[in-house]
Amino acid sequence: MKKIFFVAVFFFGLNATQAQELKWYTDVKEAAAVGKKQKKPLMLFFTGSDWCGWCIRLQKEVLLTPEFKKWAKEKVVLVELDYPRKNTQSDKIKQQNTELQNAFGIQGYPTVHFANATNKDGKVDFQSIGKTGYVPGGPVAWLEVANGILSQK
Repeated sequence: MKKIFFVAVFFFGLNATQAQELKWYTDVKEAAAVGKKQKKPLMLFFTGSDWCGWCIRLQKEVLLTPEFKKWAKEKVVLVELDYPRKNTQSDKIKQQNTELQNAFGIQGYPTVHFANATNKDGKVDFQSIGKTGYVPGGPVAWLEVANGILSQK
């Protein structure tokens, strides 16, 4: 009977761990506050989630993998800055994303910027660490590039 109990507890714990999803912030001010508290840089993912083929490919090949999820929980605060064509967004998010697109000089998608952020007088200031985009080779190759960028901070 004890064996059954321990096996059940093991599988329940395994399922609970697998069910934990990453938190992707859409509000940069909130993400900056979390980054400051956790002493982690932001990973700003500029994407066209419902139309950009390379963005969708990056999601499938890297951002949705267990390797990325483990890495992200330890290393960064995730921020999704989306520029959809079909999905609706609030005016506040659209304005924020447009301002950040201009501030970071985004010209193509996907673009991933790593930056330290500070909240100052209600405004978020960024110190860029580096950027990347789609990297062929799955999570191992992408994380190698990301770790190289983060080692510069």
